[in-house]
Parts: sequence; C-alpha cells; structure tokens
Amino acid sequence: MVTAVRHLGPNWYAAVMGTAAVATAGAALPGPRVPGLRTVCAAVWALSLLLLLALLAARALHWTHHRDQARAHLLDPAVAPFYGCLSMALLAVGGGALTVGRDWIGDDAALALDVVLFTAGTATGLAAAVAVPYLMAVRHRTMAAQATPVWLLPLVAPMVAAAVGPLLVPHLPPGQARATLLLGCVAMFGLSLLATLLMLPLVFARLITGGPLPLALTPSLFLVLGPLGQSTTAVGAFADAAPGALPAPHGEALGVLAVLYGVPVMGFALLWLGLAGAHVVRARRHGMGFAMTWWAFTFPVGTCVTGAAALARHTGLFVYDGLAVGLYGLLVAAWAVAAVHTARGLFSGALLAAPRTATVAPRPVTVRTTSGAVR
Repeated sequence: MVTAVRHLGPNWYAAVMGTAAVATAGAALPGPRVPGLRTVCAAVWALSLLLLLALLAARALHWTHHRDQARAHLLDPAVAPFYGCLSMALLAVGGGALTVGRDWIGDDAALALDVVLFTAGTATGLAAAVAVPYLMAVRHRTMAAQATPVWLLPLVAPMVAAAVGPLLVPHLPPGQARATLLLGCVAMFGLSLLATLLMLPLVFARLITGGPLPLALTPSLFLVLGPLGQSTTAVGAFADAAPGALPAPHGEALGVLAVLYGVPVMGFALLWLGLAGAHVVRARRHGMGFAMTWWAFTFPVGTCVTGAAALARHTGLFVYDGLAVGLYGLLVAAWAVAAVHTARGLFSGALLAAPRTATVAPRPVTVRTTSGAVR
C-alpha cells in the first residue's frame, strides 16, 4: 500500500469534487422533484465522503513515506496547482452534508461535519491561493507559453468557500456573527474573482497564440467553467442568506447583484462550454485517451448547474430551469464515464504507476561554413 501511493498526486481530489458535485447539483435542481432523485443524491454524497476519507488517508501515507515525491510535486508547475483541489474537495463534501447529506446522517451531524470541513477547506484554500502563485513566481520559473487552465485551480478554491459558506449563516446567532460570515464570503468571492481575471487572459492568450493544448490536457479547458459557475452560485447564495444577516439596503443589493452579475457570466460560461467542447471533440478525433484530466468534465459543469439553478430562483425564468436540467444531464454522463475509466485504471494499476519517461530526441547537428552560415 505504501508503495502504491508513491505517485498519488493531489489531482486525485478532483474525483471527490466531481462526485460531490453530482449530489449537490442534483439537490439544487429547480422545478418538480423527480421521485427518488434526492435519495440517489444522498447516496452519491455518501460515496464522495468515503472517497474523501480514503484519499486523505492515502495522501497522508504519501507525505509520510514519500516526502521526496511530495516535494517534487510542489516544485512541479504542472502538479502544484492541483493542491487547490484539496480545499475544494473538503468544501464540496462539507456543503453537500447540509444540502443533501443530512437526509442520511441527521441535521446535527451534517452541521458539525460542514463546520469542520468548511473551516479546513477555507484555510487550505486561502493558503493555496497564496502559496501556489508564490511558488510559480519564485521557484517554478514558468513561461507564458506553458499557461493552462490548471493554473486557475488554487485561485478558484476561495470562490468555492464563498459559495458554500452562506449555508452556515442561518445557523449562527443573529447580528455580528451572521454578518461577519456572509461578508467574509463576499470578500473571498472578490479575491478569487479578481485573481481569476488576472490569470484567465494568460490562458486564453496561450490558447490563441500557441495553438491547441496537448491532447491529455485538453479536458482542462473545462476548468474555466469553475470560477464562472461557482461565482454565479456564490452571488445567488449571498442573496439567499442576506435577509437574515444584513440590513435591508445591503440585502436588497445582493439580490440585484445575483441577477446583474449572474446573467452575463452564465452567458460567457455557455460560450466557453461550446469552445471547450469543440476542442475536446477535436482532441478525441486525434486520439485523446483517458487521463485523470477527464474529471475536469465534472465539477466545473456542476458549478454551472448550481449557478443556473440560482438564476432560476432569482429571475423566475423557466429557461434557467431547462438550462440547469440540461447541464445536469451532461454532468451525470461525464461523471459516469470518468468514474468507470478511473475504477478500471485503479484495478489495472495503470493510474498509480510511475509516469512514463519521455524519450529524449538526439540534438540536431549543425555545421558552420567558413562564411558563417549554419547548415
């Protein structure tokens, strides 16, 4: 077991995030309740909790017995951003405890679990949002041509905290406690949004000027949907929690923000969904096989489901009901495909094997003539 986890990276938390997203997004769907759907969502949430516990144990073994590899992951610009996934996995499972997990474990246990996971997830998310960009600037020596949507991961973690934090607001005493938590979530929304706006142009410029991403990284284009859908979800959650936490003018303003911010951002999310989908179709035709990056098809789409559901609540428009249901169908299909391939890779051992060493091509030989020309 100790040897098996040597190459277990932080990217595996994406499987927890995607599984929790299926549960929470299903519980958030607007419109008439589908019989049995909430029970299925509770079961999927329980699975995400078990996956989280198993992965935390495996990663603890990794850090205890393979510190050299863990340090190498931190110093690898392709792997270090995935440390944001730890925070988002904790927050996703914690938020799911209050939205759907309480059906199985009870209200008190769900609240206690969410408090623990929200606290741990927020702390690790804020730490990752500072530490990973710092490492990228000081130790990684990355170039603009290396930019990928993976760079967004540590910056999105505080946005996830901002989106799930309002669930705890009603459980706090009225007054200072509620207002502090809610405005703290608004602050995390702001820091994550502004940091994303700084990073996203690098990703888009790399895509336009450098051509398509490598096949294995193409699914990571869906990660851009994360901050878009999660921020729309967050402003909707602010508006829901505001009446019991903030004075009337501020609460009403958050209700307006939920619509004025959410509608255009969801429009851009749909544009990016089409662009990313076209790149994935192209990559598939060129031989793209399964990799753990396929989990990028899950959690980001789940945030768009909850974002569309928030817009349905605050606008009353049926079009957002249909959008949420349609995106949820895409989420479930993507999760099923990723889960089946991941289980198959685990049983075969392929996903836990050491990464293949790239073959080094011989350096070209140049000949300089007497005139100074190079042949």
